[in-house]
Amino acid sequence: MPFLADANLRLDASPIDYIELAFYFVLVLGIGYLARRQVSSSLDFLLSGRSLPAWVTGLAFISANLGAVEVMGMSANGVLYGLPTVHYFWIGAIPAMLFLGLVMMPFYYGSKVRSVPEFMRRRFGPTAHLVNGISFAAAQILIAGANLFLLASVVNLLLGWPLWVSIVIAAAIVLGYTALGGLSAAIYNEVLQFFVIVVALLPLTIVGLVKVGGWQGLVQKITDSPGGTAQLHSWPGDNLTGFGNNFLSVLGIVFGLGFVLSFGYWTTNFVEVQRAMASKSMSAARRTPIIGAFPKMLVPFIVIIPGMIAGVVVPEYLQDKGLLLQDKAAPSGVTANNALLLLMRDLLPNGILGIAIAGLLASFMAGMAANLSSFNTVFTYDIWQTYVKKDKPDGYYLNLGRKTTVVATVLAIGTAFVASQSSNILTYLQDLFSFFNAPLFATFILGMFWKRMTAAAGWIGLVAGTASAITIWALSQADVLSLAGQGTSFVAAGTAFVVDIVVSVGVSLATQPKPDAQLVGLVYSLTPRDALKHDNTGENAGWYRKPGLLAGIVLVITIALNIIF
Repeated sequence: MPFLADANLRLDASPIDYIELAFYFVLVLGIGYLARRQVSSSLDFLLSGRSLPAWVTGLAFISANLGAVEVMGMSANGVLYGLPTVHYFWIGAIPAMLFLGLVMMPFYYGSKVRSVPEFMRRRFGPTAHLVNGISFAAAQILIAGANLFLLASVVNLLLGWPLWVSIVIAAAIVLGYTALGGLSAAIYNEVLQFFVIVVALLPLTIVGLVKVGGWQGLVQKITDSPGGTAQLHSWPGDNLTGFGNNFLSVLGIVFGLGFVLSFGYWTTNFVEVQRAMASKSMSAARRTPIIGAFPKMLVPFIVIIPGMIAGVVVPEYLQDKGLLLQDKAAPSGVTANNALLLLMRDLLPNGILGIAIAGLLASFMAGMAANLSSFNTVFTYDIWQTYVKKDKPDGYYLNLGRKTTVVATVLAIGTAFVASQSSNILTYLQDLFSFFNAPLFATFILGMFWKRMTAAAGWIGLVAGTASAITIWALSQADVLSLAGQGTSFVAAGTAFVVDIVVSVGVSLATQPKPDAQLVGLVYSLTPRDALKHDNTGENAGWYRKPGLLAGIVLVITIALNIIF
């Protein structure tokens, strides 16, 4: 693919912009150095010693997700599909985040497991545990590569360096603070990065709306553009799903995205769960995803709206948008992934440009650091300690965690070049989620609520579900299945979920389950209600710390947003 710096589309940064970026990088590495002083064990490095307050883990929870998917991917969708992209937030995130906080976190936190694969080991045994650990580790390397590629693309635009040089330099920066301070460094940097991202993207949204004549001006310009009025209403979202039928489109969004992909990602993805598990109490752990849901509701306004604006004001999109909507290469060399960069180039003055670029870099570093820190934990605890070196001193695993960070970064550099082949990074990532998260959610939820599910079903269902999702993707790539938009990932996820459930039930009925006594704390019906409750006294007291009430407020606001838009 042609790179933007080669197409004479360099960002015109000034010395003040570079000074702002240099200051930001020094701050990021400084946080990593300070966090290192608190690391004295593998638990400190990989799980922050379970010592962080809810507001910190809540912001880190949402910032860890505010990487390539949210920023570049969602703005790309803003160019291509418009307002239907909000489903990735209001349907495809909020309900699952609330479910994680209210229902799932008591199991995770109460059982004192160190990772999601460890929960799988206790529930289903070593085979399911190993299958899940390996698939999760592979997914994190692939997703880290996507974040790294987009991070490098910004460096390429700023300095004009070749892609491979940009990728290596960007990887070295993230490696620096993650290897120094582990999860604590990643989380505290994610909190910083959350505010940097908001400060960067909010002015871009405001300036962009002024440029097009406010919301009504944007509506008029989109109405007159190749995307048309389908980009101005969230429902039914036919252009997003590619189904061409309102009923099938709504079904795909609600079941494929809202249930399978969303619950599969938010409730079983250890990148997110790890942040909540770093909380200092069960109450804080339950509030973590719910606190994160408040800013999550508003993120569309600073990532999707700029993408929509870019689609009607950036010269390259005015020229090529019709081709991009058909998923064809544009003569200018731009892709939908470039929306925010091009909008910054055209609208932001020097000084503000540096802050905006720092915000983009922050988002990609937050995403990549989250992938690296969760990969570290799963590889060190779930693969190496469990199956290779079982009884080494704790210092051995602490050093291994740091070495694993380096190896993971090198692997991510390789997968960054894989991600660079995708014209819409969100499509690439949604395909990965359908492979890895959708079948895991089916296995997980069935095992949590059906005590009859057996150990053999745990891994056979997982493998069958993943294989079915990859098959759907391959058929789509070969044009055997004709699915436009991001319908392929919705269908693949739905298929993986159904296949996993059917296979798991069949295998369970043909094999022997564990005794009930071995499933206490792992199956909902066998776990005493008191074990799932949290302390509501002291620093956990007060109505504003009640997970149920906070979740209710989030749900009401989310429903209102769906009605308005």
